[in-house]
Amino acid sequence: MNLLGLNAYHADASAALVCDGALVAAAEEERFRRVKHWAGLPSRAAAWCLEEAGLRLSDVDVLAVNRDPKANLGRKALYALRRRPSPRLVWDRVRNVGKVETLARKLEAALENEGSPARGAFGGEFERVEHHLAHQASSFLVSPFQEAALLSVDGFGDFTSTSWGYGSGADLHLDGRVFFPHSLGAFYLAMTQYLGFPRYGDEYKVMGLAPYGEPRFVEELRQVVRSRNDGGFELDLRFFRHHDTDLDYRWEGGRPTVEPHFTRELEALLGPARGPEEELTQHHRDIARSVQARFEECVLDLVTLLHHLYPSDALCLSGGAAMNSVANGRIVRETPFRRVFVPPAPGDAGGAVGAALVAWRRRSGAGRGPAMQRSSWGGGFGPDACRGALEERRLDLDAAGAEVERAADDLALCEAVASEIADGKVVGWFQGRMEFGPRALGHRSIVCDPRRADMRAIINARIKLREAFRPFAPSILREAMGEWFTVDDDVPFMMKVHPIRPEHRDQVPAVTHVDGTGRPQTVTREQDPLYYGLISAFYERTGVPMVLNTSFNENEPIVQRPEEALDCFLRTDMDVLALGPWVVRKAAVPAAGSTGGR
Repeated sequence: MNLLGLNAYHADASAALVCDGALVAAAEEERFRRVKHWAGLPSRAAAWCLEEAGLRLSDVDVLAVNRDPKANLGRKALYALRRRPSPRLVWDRVRNVGKVETLARKLEAALENEGSPARGAFGGEFERVEHHLAHQASSFLVSPFQEAALLSVDGFGDFTSTSWGYGSGADLHLDGRVFFPHSLGAFYLAMTQYLGFPRYGDEYKVMGLAPYGEPRFVEELRQVVRSRNDGGFELDLRFFRHHDTDLDYRWEGGRPTVEPHFTRELEALLGPARGPEEELTQHHRDIARSVQARFEECVLDLVTLLHHLYPSDALCLSGGAAMNSVANGRIVRETPFRRVFVPPAPGDAGGAVGAALVAWRRRSGAGRGPAMQRSSWGGGFGPDACRGALEERRLDLDAAGAEVERAADDLALCEAVASEIADGKVVGWFQGRMEFGPRALGHRSIVCDPRRADMRAIINARIKLREAFRPFAPSILREAMGEWFTVDDDVPFMMKVHPIRPEHRDQVPAVTHVDGTGRPQTVTREQDPLYYGLISAFYERTGVPMVLNTSFNENEPIVQRPEEALDCFLRTDMDVLALGPWVVRKAAVPAAGSTGGR
């Protein structure tokens, strides 16, 4: 049975293909469209997934989407009667539902118009999967746990912001929900906008800024998000607009934008909102710290409630809020849940995987597929594709004075690149299949020396051009995790923050945040032998079992194809590119910290 799951007509549009219960391919549409968080119909991601398996749309038995307009219908009707939302708001919701209802025909037309080899007439079934059920399935059904408590927290989906329950075998039981308009995701979004970060997905900037501040405004924020006696929460709606105002959600050209969610009442409580171009002051840093602290309080309250309901040491997290790696780390360190699994795409993109897995389970009655050991479910490019891209860019490479050398084997490749990293070079690492989810995890990465205190400034000046307060993360050999971090934890998808041991912080300043923490990715030989080999080679040279790892991009989606990797390499001041078996070295790159006139 072939099942194609979609997250469609929403930011982070994506597709995932499940064949006989096993995940075969998954990708976000942004990687093909080259627009961050691309929203709309994920036709190119769907086409790629099908092509990867040698299938056409006519071979798909079930098309599943992570949305069910009939879910929580009674709650929606009751809310509409009480609040009487504007006619335009109602019409926008109806129109969006209509897009989902005609999804199969729209995908069929898109594949035909784009001339995809996967085009064909869809004759299978169309399955709607409730949003949070898809979230929970995207985590538990690919986790290493046979039994676990489940928690999903995001903005909103099918009138729900939060859900909890438990998983056993291949069965999921969702027993509790927090309904619209109350949402920790909406709270964090509103505060992100208040702090002057208006772009969709900017919440991670607040998380990175928080350690520079003090939690001076936590009491005020306890008014904004109130704790309930049962361990839940509710918003004080005086501070929010999303519940009774026709907020404008747009995705022109696929780029999602969201109007401000906060009201003047919030500014009266905390002071004027910061403009995007205004200076960041200590006041803003303190608010960021307070936002993160209040969010963590609410999450830990939910987790405490969850453990009371379902005593276990295993927890599966999903939803966009599961991207808050600082809170995830605290769950491991401070609650009875010692084994916490977060998939590589816990947000809406991962809902495509969850929808397909739920549809499979409903029809087959079979058990679950294998646990997810890797994030590399996207497109892969072998030596021939890499060589072809190098030949196409030959004139540009010659103009940059670049030398191209093919490594004799994987060991020689790792040795050569580790030597460049140890010499302080900025290296693009393009290997194997693309990662699914927002993190580059050793397939589409920029890798550098974590020992250099100036490395963050070098990367920002030469390539990233991003805010200086945002930290960079380490990829570390799994067996070294307990020696270098205070928690010996599995973190294969870089979804938890843990303290670096004090005695090691000065050794790896480039990946140690201002509060002494790091967001590790643990790497094993079994999960990723080539990336493991690179880190091991660096370890042999330096005695440090980790490298700095950041995404291979420059203010764009992570590169997908060899041509995109070469373009990024050539237009930035990157020193070296490992493109499959080839090592490309520029003849001269500006001195460390220089922008090279860019």
